[in-house]
Amino acid sequence: MDLLASPFMVRALIAAALVGITAPAIGTYLVQRRQAVMGDGLGHVAMTGVALGFVMNTSPVWMATLVAVLGAVAMELIRSRGRTSGDVALAMLFYGGLAGGVMIMHVGGGSPTKLLSAMFGSITAVAPEDVTAMAILSAFVLAVTIGLRRQLFAVCQDEEFARVTGLPVRALNLLIAVTAAVTVTVAMRIVGLLLVSAMMVIPVAAAQRLTRGFAATLGTAIAISLTVALTGTATTYYVDAPSGAMIVLLAITVFVGMTALSAPLARRRAEAARAAADGVCTGDDVKV
Repeated sequence: MDLLASPFMVRALIAAALVGITAPAIGTYLVQRRQAVMGDGLGHVAMTGVALGFVMNTSPVWMATLVAVLGAVAMELIRSRGRTSGDVALAMLFYGGLAGGVMIMHVGGGSPTKLLSAMFGSITAVAPEDVTAMAILSAFVLAVTIGLRRQLFAVCQDEEFARVTGLPVRALNLLIAVTAAVTVTVAMRIVGLLLVSAMMVIPVAAAQRLTRGFAATLGTAIAISLTVALTGTATTYYVDAPSGAMIVLLAITVFVGMTALSAPLARRRAEAARAAADGVCTGDDVKV
């Protein structure tokens, strides 16, 4: 295939695979705890880190990771201590992070247009050092989301119960927030900071249409995300379209398709449940 003959395209496909695996890995937990928009807030605050990276001539990926992690920790601490609502904290991250990034670029003499590739993703923006950084960060995300899946699921399902069982709830909440921040920067080059939340949420929502149980949802969501990330990235090579937009639109298409498939499946399940209930009732009547 000619696209594999291009070094930048090979890097882009590797980066897309990393995004496809990591985004739903943490997104499944965020959806479970009804914090699906966290990725949006962290994506906006990471913009400040990207701008600092450009102005200081350092790696935008690592600088965005640092700033996003600090923002995630601050947001989680504010939320857990009840000083303000989680919505207000997210709003401050949304607008303060985005405005801070633009202002830093302006004061530092850089062009705000440099932020566009970070906002919406670009396959040509993936440098060799970016792939290395993304691989390291992805390993961290997978180690947390898979290695601590039982503990994280317990916290996302019921914090009070998890606290009673002796789990360090506050530390695990902070870990979820930090992992989400890291995932945002992993996806920055391919999907973009403004669209990364879609990859955390849409594949999970699509998987939930056909699966039952946390493990099945997680595995299906990763499969969907990986497929659309690779397909969308490869498609942009031929049609010259923004990679982030292409990937997200493909994910939405899959979601719509699975929603259509889930309707008859749900009806069959309901009919089977009613038949089983009728059978139990009939058996009880005969027994009496």
